[in-house]
Amino acid sequence: MTMTPEQATAFQEAFGRMVAGVEQVLLGKTFVVRLGFVALLSEGHLLLEDFPGTGKTSLARAIAQTVAGTVSRIQFTPDLLPGDITGVSIYDQRKGTFGFHSGPVFANIVLADEINRASPKTQAALLEVMEEGHVTVDGEQHDVDMPFMVIATQNPIEQAGTYRLPEAQLDRFLLKASIGYPDHASTLRILDGAGVKAHDVTLPPVVTADAVLEMAHLARTVHVDPSINDYVSRLVDATRSATEVRLGVSVRGALALVRSAKTLAAASGRHYVVPDDVKSLAEPVLAHRLVLDPEAEFDGVTPSSIIAQLLLETAPPSDRQAV
Repeated sequence: MTMTPEQATAFQEAFGRMVAGVEQVLLGKTFVVRLGFVALLSEGHLLLEDFPGTGKTSLARAIAQTVAGTVSRIQFTPDLLPGDITGVSIYDQRKGTFGFHSGPVFANIVLADEINRASPKTQAALLEVMEEGHVTVDGEQHDVDMPFMVIATQNPIEQAGTYRLPEAQLDRFLLKASIGYPDHASTLRILDGAGVKAHDVTLPPVVTADAVLEMAHLARTVHVDPSINDYVSRLVDATRSATEVRLGVSVRGALALVRSAKTLAAASGRHYVVPDDVKSLAEPVLAHRLVLDPEAEFDGVTPSSIIAQLLLETAPPSDRQAV
């Protein structure tokens, strides 16, 4: 079944209401807010690489409140253990049995703050739940609530005492973005409301958690023309043959680009994907999956600049076949 034009219009209206709700808290960051909901409705996860105090926690709380979901925050530190994330089994002396006590990962929106400060073993504890939607403790499987999204953060300037995220874990994040500092007009609005703490602001829910699941299912039905798939494939192939790149984008990355492009198309009121959807999301979806040659990094080459160059060199489809 393919999404109908009427369904696309309804999707766009609901998406717009959700974005407008979060923008009451995160001022002047429409693109990042839209990326957050694209990740959620594509059933993926979001990695935020940004400086302290840019609103990462506020974004996670606002998204959760907008979709009537739960939110939890995990502060990653070097002494954090996997069980501190997933939960543990504790022996109940009265019953004579072990009972599972769920960890903070059991929430709709999980903020993994400064994820690169924990050990690789603890970072890996998130892998199963991010990919499978459940955790396994003492041989028992426990499903997390749906919808489910991890918003992980890392600080780009403080690297002392951190553990670099392995490529396998970076590949699990559908999108990577940066909130950045607000512009002058937004800063003035923030200062005008300095008497109110961000955590004191409670947003009314715009949609229910069940409605989010329905929208995510509907987004999968957006039509993708074979020429769009060919465009994505050529773009991904180009990352693997670029001279500055040691490891290009995987097949998972190509699938992530198509999935997120479907959601963005629906959010724009279309029941089909166009090349501009792919172009808009190429950098947030693909850049963090590239492993650069050390010499290229030394010369100041960045993954984002490579994606931008490949978009110029890779010709998009000129027209779309009839749906």
